[in-house]
Amino acid sequence: MSDPQIIIDNLKTCWASCRELYGSLDGDQWDVGSHCPDWTVKGVLAHQVSVEQALSGWIPESVETPHPFGEIADFFTAAMAMEGPALVALADETWAARAAQLEALDDEVFARGSVTPVGPGTYGRFMAIREFDHWMHERDCRTPLGLPTNNGGPAAEMAMTEVHLSVGYIAGKKVGLADGASMHFEITGAIERDIYVAVDGRAGEVDHVENPTVTLHCDSMAFMDLTCGRIDPEVPIAAGLVSWSGDEQIGAHAARNLRFTM
Repeated sequence: MSDPQIIIDNLKTCWASCRELYGSLDGDQWDVGSHCPDWTVKGVLAHQVSVEQALSGWIPESVETPHPFGEIADFFTAAMAMEGPALVALADETWAARAAQLEALDDEVFARGSVTPVGPGTYGRFMAIREFDHWMHERDCRTPLGLPTNNGGPAAEMAMTEVHLSVGYIAGKKVGLADGASMHFEITGAIERDIYVAVDGRAGEVDHVENPTVTLHCDSMAFMDLTCGRIDPEVPIAAGLVSWSGDEQIGAHAARNLRFTM
């Protein structure tokens, strides 16, 4: 299976799971506050739909092609004016159209240079970031609603990879790991990964560190919530979902300073 097809399949998995979630809601559930401070559950869905509406039909020629996000505000306003069932129907229509558009593209388009939310990249990377966004936003709603989540599988792995790609920045800039220090992210739970970062002038991922300065032990969903700034770090720390070994001071600081995006 090609990388573009993996991206498409994981996007479709996210959209189907979101459709199941939002299609089950009624009444006051739409007005529950999500893990995104400015948005209710309805606001999250309106955001998810409006971004895909803006991306519909947009294909970059190069990294110089402007993104279409200037259109999002109007789409979002229109989406928020809808009742829940009508918004779910719009989501169905929009996501089905986006899936068809992506399926019709050849691999060259996915490899083509493109602006992305994290700087110059490829169209494929942009779509992988979209997958991360949808995966995370579903959990931004399910958790406050008290609904269960399946936090493993290929879609979850792809979403975590978007955070994984930024571990050097997280360790170096957010945690402030000093030159010569190293860090092991021991991720367990629904997703299992061992990620190592060392600082040699600049923090960057390395294959392995035998005796890291600090090891951060994280449940995978707690790791995602903390790096994305979704929850108070004291909550997973108190629950035993995040702990540390090695340098006590660095570990305690790291566990509370993983946020690099929202």
